[in-house]
Parts: sequence; structure tokens; C-alpha cells
Amino acid sequence: MKKPLLLSMVLMGITFPSMAADITVAAASSLTDAFKVMASDFEKQHPQTKVKLTFASSGTWLQQLRKGAPIDVLATADEQTMNMAQAQALINTATRRNFAANQLVLVVPVSSTLKINALAALNQAGVKRIAIGNPAHVPAGRYAQAVLVQNKQWQGVQAKLIKAQNVRQALDYVARGETEVGFVFATDALAEKDKIKVAMTVPTPMPIHYPIAVSKTSKYSQEAQQFLNHVNSPAGKQVLRRHGFKI
Repeated sequence: MKKPLLLSMVLMGITFPSMAADITVAAASSLTDAFKVMASDFEKQHPQTKVKLTFASSGTWLQQLRKGAPIDVLATADEQTMNMAQAQALINTATRRNFAANQLVLVVPVSSTLKINALAALNQAGVKRIAIGNPAHVPAGRYAQAVLVQNKQWQGVQAKLIKAQNVRQALDYVARGETEVGFVFATDALAEKDKIKVAMTVPTPMPIHYPIAVSKTSKYSQEAQQFLNHVNSPAGKQVLRRHGFKI
């Protein structure tokens, strides 16, 4: 009786190249520049794996995971969103790691003459519009809201708030001069340093940590874990530092 061809080849010790994998990495908007570099570096080291990067607010990705979106890796700009993903069994908890930290800053257009060295300065007549990520699903906006509430400024600036869908949109509003000031992360400010400048660093009630994890429904969990390992590697950390993140 003849053995099937595939079985015969296996018995002869003939090996086959591993199948290519496409992993989807859903990341917070503030990770755009750093993750583009890391994905390129990762693909050079793992030519059988293609990394598809998608960027939006952390809350948007949580909603997408709930709906069954084919996401392999989730990276958020806050621990609260990842905590919710974990509580809803949307991620593999054993893979979760904090990999970076950030700071909240107030930015103004590079040509601005406004003097803002305290949150109370947002009440001055020269500040008519304030860009802020929608606190409902944008971590930077949620951090900003917490600070403003803590300093009893939240109610006073309500009429000035222009809510953005993600932190990069808030940054764009300021860079284009559509708002006089905006709340973004320090890393975002660095990305547009030719168009905006930092007016002040804003201390937050809680540290700003970035967690990453493999999703529970990933079809390529091994490759997804390899990407996580790359993010946490010395080379990955070097990229993060170069883009302004704290490690």
C-alpha cells in the first residue's frame, strides 16, 4: 500500500516553510510614530509575519474587541481601558505588560503669545477654544478631565471645549490654529514640534502607563506574542525613548 505523498515526505525528514501570518495590532493614536518604526523592524526580523497597524482611541478598540473585531494585539494609552478588556475576558491576561509611560501637556500653536502656566489661565479671554480628546473613550481626554475636576476648572471651561475623536485629532486642531490650546501627550507634542509648542506640563492624579496584550481571539497568538516581545526588547525600548516615551 502506497503512503500518501505528504506522509512520505514527513517520514523522509523533508521540512516545510512556516505559513505566513498577518497580525493586526490595534494601538492608541499616540503610539502611531513609534509603532510604525517597530513594525518595520519586526518584519525585517520575522519575514514570515506581516504587521497590520491600526490606530484610534483606546476606547474605540475596546468597543471593536467587544464586537469581535479580528485584533491580535491591543495597546492602550491607559490602564483603565485594558482593565475593562481584561474584566470582559477580551485579552490573554498572562501576556499583559506595561511597556511605556507618558505625560500630559498643554500645547499652543508655535506662533501663540498666550501665557499659560496654570490651568486657571484657560479662563482668560484669549482662550476661546480648547482641544481635548473626548473623555468617553480617549485616555488623554480622560486624564485632562480628571485634572480639571481636581483643580475645580472643569465646569468653567465647558463652553470652550472642542472634543476630538482621538489625541492626534486634538493635536491637529492646535497645529492648524483651530483652537488656541489643547491637551495632548508629551509624545504627540514632539511629533509636531514645528507647528506647536508646550505651554506647560500637566501633573495628573495617576501615572500614565501604556499596557499591551494579546487578544483572547487571536488566530496568531504565537506571532502576536513575538511582537509583544519586540516592543519590550532593548531595541523596542530604544524606539520608544526616541519618540519621547518614558520606560
